[in-house]
Order: sequence, then structure tokens, then C-alpha cells
Amino acid sequence: MKNLLLLTGVLIASINSYAATYYVSQNGNNSNNGLSSSAAFSTIQHASELIVAGDSVIVMPGTYQGFDFMNVNGTLSNPVVFLASSTGVIIDSPCSYNNADGINIENADYVIVKGFHVEGMPRAGIRVALSSHVTISNNKCTDNFKWGIFTGFADYITIENNECSYSADEHGIYHSNSADHAIIRNNISHHNNRCGIHMNGDVSMGGDGVLSDAKVYGNIIYENGAAGGSGINCDGVVNSQIFNNLLYENHASGISLYQIDAGAPSTGNKVYNNTVVNASNGRWCLNITDDCTANEVLNNIFINKHSWRGSIVIAASALQGFVSDYNILTNVLSPDGDATILNLNQWHGLGYDLHSTVAGPVNSIFLNPAAANFHPLNSTAAMIDAGSSAVSSIVTIDLDGNSRPSGVGYDIGAYEWQTLSGVSEFENQEVLKVHDRGTELVVTGMNAGDHFVLCDMNGKLITSADVQGFQLVLQKQHLPSGISMLRVNSKKRIHYKSVKLLNL
Repeated sequence: MKNLLLLTGVLIASINSYAATYYVSQNGNNSNNGLSSSAAFSTIQHASELIVAGDSVIVMPGTYQGFDFMNVNGTLSNPVVFLASSTGVIIDSPCSYNNADGINIENADYVIVKGFHVEGMPRAGIRVALSSHVTISNNKCTDNFKWGIFTGFADYITIENNECSYSADEHGIYHSNSADHAIIRNNISHHNNRCGIHMNGDVSMGGDGVLSDAKVYGNIIYENGAAGGSGINCDGVVNSQIFNNLLYENHASGISLYQIDAGAPSTGNKVYNNTVVNASNGRWCLNITDDCTANEVLNNIFINKHSWRGSIVIAASALQGFVSDYNILTNVLSPDGDATILNLNQWHGLGYDLHSTVAGPVNSIFLNPAAANFHPLNSTAAMIDAGSSAVSSIVTIDLDGNSRPSGVGYDIGAYEWQTLSGVSEFENQEVLKVHDRGTELVVTGMNAGDHFVLCDMNGKLITSADVQGFQLVLQKQHLPSGISMLRVNSKKRIHYKSVKLLNL
């Protein structure tokens, strides 16, 4: 599981020992030197105006005004770091520079912004402009008016492990303005008025108006689009990769490739191993518009609950170089912008999706879709080993971080069923340990609020509960004999943090 907050000590320990580390505290004073928590500054802005390459600002729990950082560059080996020391660092009023955004990074390269909670901004929670090699990670941006995270002309930006929600006017994450080589990964974007992730080259602002070589993967995007847009919206995105994303219950389009404001159509993109389940009032799962040619669509699940809209709609002028196969599809497709509706057999006649299948009911495919658990139902579910290995140069893990393929072939969709033959234990990112204490099993390596699931090897639920502390005690007398699988999930109950087999 991709935790929204990482241990700060790992980052602190890596800071160049010759650089300055400044502290900010609600109980501080800007007349202090800021070099220890006991001599902290009182405002983040004051620290921001002092730091240079290699310096760090560590913000103690409390509520603060936002800040800007402008016209100072870090380097690859000595970035500038703004770090919230815990989840309790809240920015609830905008920076004084523009009175619009909570955190504003402008004309500044090699900057890291990590761990802040930004809410209630008039425009963006976090804004990055005219900068390169900036990393925005592990932040929570909620209830901001325009956007959770916004970027403009920001090459080589990394946006990862953030949660962006409840943007009142537009998008959760908005990456814009002729910026190449973006990495947008492992974010959760939900309940935003328009897009979960919006990418727009916007040629009117200057530059070539194209976003190239973007990598958009591992994101969970749901309940967006009440006012239109897409879960993942791509205006002028070229030669990019969109894979291992989970989109569900979005109320407009799923993934869209198009050109409106950009300098060129969205072409040459790889759309691999995504799971898209659109809401009953949504649009098409995959929408490709005029002249967006040479896009490749493999190993996806596209299911639509709408009464007549379906899985794939593509403009006739976008069919050149279009490749689509090894997908699981709602049996409604269109080769001309929804003027003509085809079923999968008719679609085959055009040469597309010859190895794809029609989706069955969601409960026959997914483990628990009502609870937003879109893992495979069991080892015989339709997606198991049904995908193409043509994605192997890009898709090497699944949304949980498990290796692909597992079994005889690639699974379709964002998750890979893990083949467990001969394996006594496997773990993903977190350390999960089971201690046998005679009449009970004690499981450690968890966090309060996590959710554990105990099931048999066919995925049938035995028991589940929320974790109250940092360990879990299972009484053996209440457990069935044989091999069972213990899963510890995130607080969102979507990803497995770790999996362990129990031989009882």
C-alpha cells in the first residue's frame, strides 16, 4: 500500500549534514535562529526567505498561513525541502504573495514539498509554476476552491502519494502548460467537481502546447465529474503512459484523449492495465476524439453502468494506428464518436479487440465492488492470465506493488492475482509479522485504523475488523484449520499493505 504519509526520519537522516535545517512552530518566534525545535520560527514564510540549496524547513504540528518560495534553486543532490513533521501540520489561509494559493513554488528548481494538509484556499492548495524537478508528495489538499494541486510550465515534476479532494470548481490535480516528463503516481483524487487528474498543454499560454512523456500510474480516482471532465483528462498529451490506475464511480468520462486547448491532439499514448467502472450517470469509459491517432489500449477493464454509453468511443479520424486488444469491455462500442453503436462481435469486424471479452456482472469479476474493492474475485475470474505481455516493458507491477505477471500470464486490469504455490510468505512495502503464542496469533506491523481481512485461498471471507492499535490478536479457537490468507489493508480499504499466509 502506498501510504499517504511516510516516516519523516528517513528523509531527515538523508539531509546533507552541511546544510541548515530550520524549524517552525506555532509557539516559535521569528526573532529566534530557527535552528532547533526549541528555537523555532513562528511562520513558514520567514524560514522560506532564508533557505538556499540543501536547506530544509521542518514544520511542527499546528495551523499556519501558507507560504511562497520563489527564485531560489536547489540541486539534484541538494534539494530545498519543506517537510511537515506529522499529519497535524495544517495550512488554512493563503500565502501573502498572491492571497490565492496555500503553497506557491515559483521559478524554483529541485524543491520537495511533503506532508502538508492544505484546505480552504481561494485557488489552489499547492501551486508550482515555471519550475522543474519539483516533488509534491504525501500532502492532503481538500476543500480548495479551484484545484488541489496545480502546475504550470513545470517540467520533470513528480506528484505522488497525495490526496486531493472536494475541489469546488474544478480538478483534484491539474498539470498544465507545455510541461514534459511529469510523473503523477499513487495519488488519491476524489469528490472534485470536474476531473480527478487534468492534463492540458494549453497553447494559448505559450510554448508548444503539448505535454509529452508523462507517466500517470497507480492513482485511485473516484466520485469526480459532477460538472463534467474525466477521471483522467488528457488535452494534448503525447507519447505518454497511463497504466495501473483505478477509476470508479466517476460521473463524466473515464479516460479521455483529445485536443481542445492544446497545440496538438493526444497521440502515441499507452493505456495499459487500468480498471475503469463508470457511474450510471457517467459518459464513456475511454473517449478518444478527432485526430488523436496511434494510441494503444491493452489489458484494461472498461465497465459502464450507464444505460447506453459503453466502454470505448473513438472518432473515425483517430482510428489510424489505433490498437485495442485483451480488454474486458461493456458490450457497447463506437468507431465514430457515438454516431454508430456496435457490439463486440461487430467491433471485431473492424479488426479491434479480437482477444477481448464482454464483462459479466461486477460481482462475478471483483472481490467486493460495493466496498470499492476491485481486486479479482478469485483465481478463476475473467481477468486472470487473460492479458497481453506486450505491456511488459512498462507494466512490471500492479496497483498494490506486486510483481507482474504472477501465474502463466498478465492479468487484465489494475490488480494482479498473486499465485501462491509453494510460498509461505510475501510482503508488499510494509513489514507484517505473525507471532505464534500458543492459543493466539499476534500480528504486528500495522497502524491504527488499518483494516484486516482473513480469507481462505479462494478469497472467501472468514472475518475482518478495523485495527485499533498497532497489533492484532487472533484467537486460534475461532479460526478454521488449513491455510488461510491474512491481508492488512489501508484505511481506504482498497490496497493491500501486506499479505501473509497462515498455516493453522
